[in-house]
Amino acid sequence: MVTEKLSQNASSLERELQWFAMVIEARLKLYFKQKCAFESIFDLEPPVYKPNESVYSEFIQYYHLSFAERLLLVLALVPHIKPELLDPLFASNEQTNRGWTEFGGIRGTNHGGFLPTGETFIFIMTGGSLNDRFALTEVFSAEHVFTKHQILQLEHAPDGEPFLSGTIQITRDILDYLTLGEAHRPVMSSRFPAKRITTEREWSDLVVDEKTFQQIDEIKTWLDYGNTLLYDWGMSKKLRKGYRCLFYGPPGTGKTMTACLLGKDTNRDVYRIDLSLVVSKYIGETEKNLSNIFNQAENKNWILFFDEADALFGKRTSVSDAHDRYANQEVSYLLQRIEDYNGLVLLASNQKDNMDEAFTRRFDNIINFSLPRPDQRLKIWEQAFAEKSTLADDISLKEIAKGYELSGGAIMNAVGYASLMTLKKNSQEISKSDLIAGVKKEYTKEGRTV
Repeated sequence: MVTEKLSQNASSLERELQWFAMVIEARLKLYFKQKCAFESIFDLEPPVYKPNESVYSEFIQYYHLSFAERLLLVLALVPHIKPELLDPLFASNEQTNRGWTEFGGIRGTNHGGFLPTGETFIFIMTGGSLNDRFALTEVFSAEHVFTKHQILQLEHAPDGEPFLSGTIQITRDILDYLTLGEAHRPVMSSRFPAKRITTEREWSDLVVDEKTFQQIDEIKTWLDYGNTLLYDWGMSKKLRKGYRCLFYGPPGTGKTMTACLLGKDTNRDVYRIDLSLVVSKYIGETEKNLSNIFNQAENKNWILFFDEADALFGKRTSVSDAHDRYANQEVSYLLQRIEDYNGLVLLASNQKDNMDEAFTRRFDNIINFSLPRPDQRLKIWEQAFAEKSTLADDISLKEIAKGYELSGGAIMNAVGYASLMTLKKNSQEISKSDLIAGVKKEYTKEGRTV
């Protein structure tokens, strides 16, 4: 239960905050040479938690955090959960009539408390030792687990100012995870042009040919055993991390459903990115918005589903102006991020021929979602209707499946239309005329005639 997670996390964090408050008090007393019960802050050992005591304790144990790393994590959390613990650092230096430079920290725009910077962390840990200062800056490097796993980071300081004057920022999803016990799920916005998609359908609802299903099963196998192959078998130095796959075929043939089912089957979140919207609406900021997606997705096992992929990966003519050159930069950037991503990336296109061959060669798998054959269409028709509905006696689904070439999505649309017309008549029996009207509606949408 969420309430149980909240209670467990609150209990663990209370102990962690008590330890942190004692470290702050000891550091200040030692620095100002006041009477202190401890000779060093390292005499104050952090709390020891039982296995599986809370999400917070599991996080600490999973990453094997050192004293310094643990203190930095709490320092990043404090402004969000108990900001008053940092109030002692507001102390004024009587000689300069201002705050103590070595304490670091800034005041926020709205936040009335002390916002810690890299200098704050260094002061608490070292009390002024240059040797220790130089060694500790490693926790802010790009190679440290805090940065690589998007846990926390040191914000860039303004130009010309020391890099340790940047504020310490914990990422929103880690903040939610360590306090609420559940990871934050970003909402689609201009800064995050992706939407989480789910399905209530099952694999039995996906009607594709045997070869397509076998290829989908290869993806499932990678999701189940990819990490074992790379790390337990030691193949990470020989194989690329992550998995890249192109889905191509007409609309309504199961590409999006397959992405959702892969996520559902492996308990992974699936985020759909419509590249046609990203490129047209955010021209000039495409790289920044795509960066937000990949940065948040890193190490979370998200499945990234790029819809309308030919909007960015389509065949290109020669570069004729600055816009074309910038578009090529966007493609290069996205390709690099896709290849660096350690999870599953799916790209969808209506036609494989629309995609540049230079891009398709980079995929681990290319799967064709073709229009269903008559026997497959019959299976979709048979599964499409609500349990409460009945079919008129003159309806032959076999004849309809044979006579009308429709995708699975179009069939569902036709059934939806006929079902609504039936409800409008205060009936449960779907008539042939309403069903055929729904079929004709789908033909018209596709520019075809019955």
